[in-house]
Amino acid sequence: MTFLQHQQSWALLPAYLMKSTVFTVPVLATVARSAANDFSTAAWSRRRPLLALGAQAQTPFPVQIRGKKMRTTVKLQDLPQGPLGAPLEPLDDGDHEPAYPTVVMQARRNMQKFDGCVVLTRVGGFYELYFEHADEYGPLLNLKVAQKKTNGGPVSMAGFPFFQLDRFLKILVQDLHRHVAISEEFPNDASGKVKSGGLMHDRRVARIVTPGTLIDEKFMDPYANNYVMAIHLPPRREQETEHDAVGSAPDAVPVPDAEAVRRPTADTSSEIGLAWLDVSTGHFFTQPTSLSSLGSVLSRVSPREVVLDKQFESQQDRATLSLLEEEGYIVTYSPQGELETLSDWEPMLESEVPPEAADQFTENEVRAGSILLNYVKDRLRGLSMKLQPPLRYDGLEVMKIDRNTMRSLEIKKTVKDGIFKGSLLHAIRRTVTSGGARLLHQWLSAPSTSLEVIHARQDLVSCFLRDQDLCEGITTLLRRSHDSYRLVQKFALNRGDPDDLLGLASTIRATEDIVGHLRDCLDSQDPSSRDSLAALLGRISLDEPLKLAKRIRKSIDEEGLDQRHQLEDSETGEMIALAQEVVKAEGTEADSALLPKGATAKSTKRPPKTPSLRDHYGHDTEAWIMKPDASAALSRLHADVAALRVDKDLLTDTLRTRLEASSLTLRWSPSLGHICHVKGKDARRDPATHTLSSSRTTRSFHDPSWTALGERLDSTRHRIRTEEQKVFAALRALVLRSLVKLRRNASVLDALDIATSFARLAREHTLVRPVLHDTPGSLSTIIKGGRHPTVEPNLPGRPFQRNDCLVGAPGHGRAWLITGPNMAGKSTFLRQNALIAILAQVGCYVPADHASLAVIDAVHTRVGSADDLSRHQSTFLVEMLETAAILRGATPRSLVVMDEVGRGTTPGDGEAVAFAALWHLVHVNRCRVLFATHFHGIADLVAAHGMRVEDGGEVDMYCTDVEEDGEGGFVYVHKLRRGVNRNSHALKVARLAGLPGQAIEIARRVLEGRTEGAPGDGDGAAGEA
Repeated sequence: MTFLQHQQSWALLPAYLMKSTVFTVPVLATVARSAANDFSTAAWSRRRPLLALGAQAQTPFPVQIRGKKMRTTVKLQDLPQGPLGAPLEPLDDGDHEPAYPTVVMQARRNMQKFDGCVVLTRVGGFYELYFEHADEYGPLLNLKVAQKKTNGGPVSMAGFPFFQLDRFLKILVQDLHRHVAISEEFPNDASGKVKSGGLMHDRRVARIVTPGTLIDEKFMDPYANNYVMAIHLPPRREQETEHDAVGSAPDAVPVPDAEAVRRPTADTSSEIGLAWLDVSTGHFFTQPTSLSSLGSVLSRVSPREVVLDKQFESQQDRATLSLLEEEGYIVTYSPQGELETLSDWEPMLESEVPPEAADQFTENEVRAGSILLNYVKDRLRGLSMKLQPPLRYDGLEVMKIDRNTMRSLEIKKTVKDGIFKGSLLHAIRRTVTSGGARLLHQWLSAPSTSLEVIHARQDLVSCFLRDQDLCEGITTLLRRSHDSYRLVQKFALNRGDPDDLLGLASTIRATEDIVGHLRDCLDSQDPSSRDSLAALLGRISLDEPLKLAKRIRKSIDEEGLDQRHQLEDSETGEMIALAQEVVKAEGTEADSALLPKGATAKSTKRPPKTPSLRDHYGHDTEAWIMKPDASAALSRLHADVAALRVDKDLLTDTLRTRLEASSLTLRWSPSLGHICHVKGKDARRDPATHTLSSSRTTRSFHDPSWTALGERLDSTRHRIRTEEQKVFAALRALVLRSLVKLRRNASVLDALDIATSFARLAREHTLVRPVLHDTPGSLSTIIKGGRHPTVEPNLPGRPFQRNDCLVGAPGHGRAWLITGPNMAGKSTFLRQNALIAILAQVGCYVPADHASLAVIDAVHTRVGSADDLSRHQSTFLVEMLETAAILRGATPRSLVVMDEVGRGTTPGDGEAVAFAALWHLVHVNRCRVLFATHFHGIADLVAAHGMRVEDGGEVDMYCTDVEEDGEGGFVYVHKLRRGVNRNSHALKVARLAGLPGQAIEIARRVLEGRTEGAPGDGDGAAGEA
């Protein structure tokens, strides 16, 4: 008998199940009964008052009987005058609400309470959407929308099975950027059932899922932090104009004159307070900054969601909002809430903020942190949370990389497609753990400027590079570890499960083995590597974690847990099979296409049923999660169950003998309870007891002795489940007690993962250890035989042209003016040296023959072209805004890369602006500069102003070139040489691009006419003929 033949079952299911689609899979019998009970009791609660009016004895209030009609006349002047003694009570509109079923009314009230959220309501084995949410989001989720008939009118509804929650959350939260309120079922006690009209469950919103508050959802990116950031904007900035905002001068720091640039200036970045955290790992940061630097911070942190104070919601013209909209950030508004001071944060932190650290937080940082914690607390709806103490990012020694540099150097994603593949992070990531990948992402976004930190990282890489066996051994052990940060945080949020405990225990064991390997090799290391390894080992604490891992292994029954998972998978498969039958009977080909992946059509003839896991691990042989010896109580209870099973076997033999029924078995069913079951010839005998159910070959009946014994078994099993929950709660408490040590150990594993990955990368691509220094007066960047870290790997079978960069070296200038043909490698040279500098300060080995660099405090780039028409900014204006930010923000320790400045306007104006930028960088900012241009006249201006190295200045001239064969063929010479190349060879590029021959000929004639009398200043007409 198929599911479709059970006509009565359809009446028990929600109306949308009548639609043939995978997302409306019929629920299991217990799920159907739960949903049916809720709807039927709701209907009964609406009828009950009408029935109560029939007899006074049944009503809780007295019945008033109308008496004889009376008529009274009163004069107007006798009526009391003046104000009423008491205000009139407002009319209660509750009685006028449509008579929807109680379940629907619960959903409706949640939709009104959580306005702005998509409300998913749990009903049995399904999550459902109602009313306008079903109409709007049902089609977007590819769900069929049905109309449920109620006394209040038709109600739109759609839904999906509970086990597909993560799938639809991904669509709603990650793709559609919606907030989702999840309303779960909570069993009603006796008083709750009375208040709800007999409903078995109350439905309350247990959590609000937003893009920035993900915890353990399967669609989370394991290799990147999921930050939510709060921005506090002081009221005094409300009157600022757009001209002063980031859109006008990104990352601008006002510098009145050259001497002001050279002097250390006071911190002026405290106008805005920032706070951001990752709910899934517990990392918590704050930072004061300025509105002009906000874009760079956002680019570095990459928050999934930005929270602003509710009071700024109506101020849509603010510069901050325009920046957030321009970069595509998801903005949410939240009130301040009850958390206001640092002391209010302590219940949400794993430890107190030290007093000396607390004094450093600015008022704006505290306000931003309070907004953030209030928001997260509201989204989690009461879940406990233990975050790491907030770390002030402003106090860290890191390189500043503004958002234009992050984008143009393609550090985390490509400019063209905005994807990970092809970026610098993609080129160097060889980590084997998700925690290591996240830490590498952080390091690359903010390289260190501390020589101590950089050298410690390099020493670790050197250790693993010299000892390949050690490197491979540590890597193998790291693969055995799990994401400790997120595992521990799940327990801090009261969401962990036994699988997470086993993962934590496995990680602790892997950590113990890693420590053993590293201690064994300490004596064979050089002093610097030995010190770095010893410092790393000193941060690991294993005493309490090892006790925790031992307790977990002793308590959790891994075999039972595997059996439980197989049962869950079997149940899911049964539901999918039912969905297939529904689709096959009433659906279409389009409906079949909506079935989950892996669901294949079955033959019309059902194959013979094989015993399932549920049959094997049935009522009598339940799969337990905890081992019997996990606690003394569990040992006693399991002994009791074993004894009761022996009693059951004896009772079975007794009943078989007494009733002369050899096929008799003792069973339990949800509808009949504890029953005796016989089959075959035993079922055809005259029953000695009352028959509960029968068929042609089977019969079921009750026996008082089995009923009593079965109830004792049920009671003991229930006590085992309760005791297992107590044991699990005790294990969770142990995890929380070791929270700080587990997180500290996780940070060490992440650092080891990066160090071993850097060693493998260096071996794979022949990288060298860069020498970094911070010697006063020696601000140089010396790179010999440098290669581009992302371009070279993508040139299979072709050699990459190595080039030297000797900026600031003895006999070389601090600024290099680079000229040469189009496509001859100028931009590649500029970018590769900036990327090498970033890699060096991350602690990674670099693609070069030799590298020696003075520590860089910031990298600024001005490359490429783009406009922003929505903000009325032309290509040239955007270029000038970026140039202005660099000229105002670069310091003597900065590295500036500028490519094609001034090309967005006339040649004369562009050349003047480009030279002025170069002059300012050399004389005012006094930083290291790589400056590429096609304005060959800039070389003449540099000479005229005495800025060349040979004239005692700071500017060196370098160029690339083209080699021609005299027959129209040519090759690019990417090797840099001293001098100025005044031939751009633009017509060669035009010919490569396929420009029509006539157009090229016209261009050649124009070029020849302009260059007559100015030989060498054009494109080389003879070479083009």
